Amino acid sequence: MIRHSTGMCTRRGFLGSAAALAGAAMLRPAHGRASERRDRYDALRTEKYLGEVRVETAVEDSEVFTEGPAVDGEGIVYFTNVPVSKILRWDPAQKRLSVFRENSNKTNGLLFDPQGQLLACEGEAGRVTRTDMTTGRIEVVADKYNGHPFAAPNDLALDGRGRIYFTSRPGTNDPAKGNPNAVYRVDPDGEVTQLLKWPDVHMPNGIVTSPDDRTLYLIEAHPEAEHDRNILAFDLAADGSLSNRRVLIDFYPGRSGDGMCIDREGNLYVAAGLHKLRNTSETLDTRPGVHVVSPAGKLLAFRETPEDTVTNCTFGGDDLRTLYVTCGRFLVSLRTEIPGKAAYKAGA
Repeated sequence: MIRHSTGMCTRRGFLGSAAALAGAAMLRPAHGRASERRDRYDALRTEKYLGEVRVETAVEDSEVFTEGPAVDGEGIVYFTNVPVSKILRWDPAQKRLSVFRENSNKTNGLLFDPQGQLLACEGEAGRVTRTDMTTGRIEVVADKYNGHPFAAPNDLALDGRGRIYFTSRPGTNDPAKGNPNAVYRVDPDGEVTQLLKWPDVHMPNGIVTSPDDRTLYLIEAHPEAEHDRNILAFDLAADGSLSNRRVLIDFYPGRSGDGMCIDREGNLYVAAGLHKLRNTSETLDTRPGVHVVSPAGKLLAFRETPEDTVTNCTFGGDDLRTLYVTCGRFLVSLRTEIPGKAAYKAGA
């Protein structure tokens, strides 16, 4: 389904396939459809994809909102506590939690590149950075577009040609005052291209590329009524451009996905849902936890996570079959039957 910038999309049912949604007008679901959407969880074969949830560690601080897990070549998990501007380091072998970086400019999403360097979305500074993990040197990858700082960079992905794709929000609707909610691409030579912007995207969040680099997936996560809460899929061309926009899943009226990762077969692992309402128009129709979704838009598996707010996930472990998930004050893990895509092996 292609949505034009001249109008707003309304809603259709939760977890519809891309084929069913393509080219169709999206209708807001009637109240009677809510139970139908919840029933989608009942016949899942979760054990074919996900093991049980295990708490790795709990974070204690003045404020806690964990985000952005990424795993280095040694299996160490880095994740963020956004409101207190810290990047944390969890050693699963030693069972030790420590602070990797303070004053992180409210860093959100993290990702290791193939060279083992840490990419970070520094939301408060409006920039994407790269840290050399040997020297500690921080390099600014991108910090502005069209003469303005980015709205807070949120999450990021890489393709096989070394291009960085990242989401940025919340932004302004007045281009004279700043940049809007948007999705950008940074090429290896540093050139920045704005791929999508408001109102074609409402609140871009998690972003990943498929193992074959032919599809880009984007989460839309706007909490206000009549705004998008879905996962979009785009054809990703060899030059990094996007086409053939379609809706893979529509989470509306529940809480949409936040972050996600992808396995070697192209299935998405999506952190979505709420345990309790949070003074937005979001309902509890989306259950809180990890949703495994096929490239065709079918819900394959679900595991509930223990605490709001489930935010993001990534693959780690020697076999790339440990899924690390941030939720509330916890970092949790699940074993998976299918490994993550090979690019998650940092420095390999």
